[in-house]
Amino acid sequence: MKKILLITILSAFSILSFSQDFRFGKVSKAELEEKTHPLEPSANAAVLYKKEYITFTYVQGEGFIQNREVQERIKIYNKEGYDWATEKVYLYQGSSGATKEKIYDIKGYTFNLIGGKVEKDKLKNDGIFKEELNEFTDVSTITMPNVKDGCVIEYTYTIKSPFSGIDDIYFQYNIPINELDIKVATPQYARYNKVANLRATYFPQVKERKEDRKVAFVDKQRSGVGVTNTNYSRSSQTYFDNVLEINEKNIPSLIEEAFVGSMENYISKMSFEMVATLNDYGAIEKSFSSSWESVSKTIYDQNSFGGQIDKDNFFKDDIATLTAGVENPFEKAAILNAFVKSKVKWNGIYGFTSSKGIKKAYQEGEGNIGDINLLLIAMLKSQGVNANPVLVSTRNNGIPLYPTRKGFNYVVCMVENEGQYVLIDASEIYSNLNVLPERTLNWQGRLVKEDGSSSWVSLSPSQQSQQSSSLNVKIEDDFSISGKVRQMITSNMALRYKRNYLGLSKDEQIKSIEKGKGAIEVSDTEIETKDNGAFSVSYDYELSDAIDEVGGKLYFSPLLFMAEKENPFNLDNRKYPIDFTMPIKDKNIVNIMLPQGYELEALPQSEVMKFKDGAVTYSFVAKQNGKFIQLSTEFDIKSPIIDSADYSVFKEFYGKVVEKQAEQIVLKKV
Repeated sequence: MKKILLITILSAFSILSFSQDFRFGKVSKAELEEKTHPLEPSANAAVLYKKEYITFTYVQGEGFIQNREVQERIKIYNKEGYDWATEKVYLYQGSSGATKEKIYDIKGYTFNLIGGKVEKDKLKNDGIFKEELNEFTDVSTITMPNVKDGCVIEYTYTIKSPFSGIDDIYFQYNIPINELDIKVATPQYARYNKVANLRATYFPQVKERKEDRKVAFVDKQRSGVGVTNTNYSRSSQTYFDNVLEINEKNIPSLIEEAFVGSMENYISKMSFEMVATLNDYGAIEKSFSSSWESVSKTIYDQNSFGGQIDKDNFFKDDIATLTAGVENPFEKAAILNAFVKSKVKWNGIYGFTSSKGIKKAYQEGEGNIGDINLLLIAMLKSQGVNANPVLVSTRNNGIPLYPTRKGFNYVVCMVENEGQYVLIDASEIYSNLNVLPERTLNWQGRLVKEDGSSSWVSLSPSQQSQQSSSLNVKIEDDFSISGKVRQMITSNMALRYKRNYLGLSKDEQIKSIEKGKGAIEVSDTEIETKDNGAFSVSYDYELSDAIDEVGGKLYFSPLLFMAEKENPFNLDNRKYPIDFTMPIKDKNIVNIMLPQGYELEALPQSEVMKFKDGAVTYSFVAKQNGKFIQLSTEFDIKSPIIDSADYSVFKEFYGKVVEKQAEQIVLKKV
């Protein structure tokens, strides 16, 4: 057995090492013949080689220019992997024409094995698209030609940037990486923080060293009387680079797991931020971000952030009557939140600073996140409300690994009064006070104030979302089922329902309700938003596939289409916490009318199940009351985060819940 295992392991590694020639364009026949990845057979694609070199070159008269050289060779096994044939490159565009990132030397080939021969298709200009994502970012999209099952694509490009900021280096994808070659060389005159994502489960080996460099200078001198002579003198200066290198093989893919939140929080990567410039002797000339307090102050002092909050002349007359006679700060916040939503629409662009200025956004009726929520804060402050901004990193942006301005991409409003506070996002038209959109529910945000103080604030919902459903069930003569459903949903769960249903046509709403519920027909839908922010849904239904009739007996699950069909937690082991996003209480009340000529033979037993001292509980109560069978269930998730260490226990608990919901009522003929 040991011998067989050893042969298997050696075979896998020999397969992975069939091609050591990663020179651009040197794709081998063996790479094209590979049908599945030897270590991850289910992978739709794999990175055969990824090279990323970041260096800084001194240009006289301009300073240090950042060069980012990228080469990737990717094997595509099947159609599900075709997305990997498209590469998007984001280029930051500064406020002036000179401060722009640019992409150069784009080259690419698609390799296919045709009749036993390697054929390649060259990337042409019509496969390269450039567009403006927003006023600060351009996108270059590289789309490889002639992509087929089994092909290998390869591309290379270089980004030149006048900025000292280094984008995050990713060591992991959601497909395996066979070989990774990373080099980051920064000049001795810049000090960078380098922090790996400690939530990741894969960490590469990092090597650091110094590398000597030399830069040449050319000086022009003019001399002479009457006739000007130009003399050139040449000189040079030596310095060194701080070099970080990573050379890794067989990097496992990042496997997405159910209810994980954002995988960006767990991907293996390294973040860089320049914290100081140094002189020739290594002494600090200028210090940048070094603590969260200094980061917060730096952000607040920007004209596009704190400088916007003091502006109020352009809206003062418009809001004067809105808050007249209102004393409670939270009531003022609700009124002005609704007003901002009615006046300024979100343009879909994130950002914690104002992109066009809150006055212009107010006049034009459109703006980014910073425009909208800084405008709300300015309005509240003008009315004497203690309102301040909270910096946020959205769920798809990960969590800041260290004090950095780059870590935030969003801002919301916080209103405080007598030891209590509410969080508000005026960009979300369906939200209420203390009900933030899910994109912002990412652990904690940084509250920043004008006096320079700052602190962390929890972004987790403070209220438990409740979903209460009542289900009336009538069994027809043909054993189909009809009835009515009424649901009331509150807090963040209500916001989720509003985003799903409001704005849809009646037919689209019905299709959305019917989805995943089997052979159901829905009619007479009523959808309504309550004054308190709750959301209600009611509809009539007919269900044709819920009852099995065997030997004169009827078998069916009492929760019908509301039952959980399978356990979503089906992995043997789990690396990441389970994230339900918000605390939830889900209640169901079912009333089943016994059909004429039948009586109850078997009823699922009532039961209460608990996970980890009641952090999550499930209760199931069933009883007969005359001609009715009554069922009451409650799934209570008090703590929305389940640690990965508790996964096996929670998986078993959830499995029992699914099994309980699948238990059947049995009716027999009288």
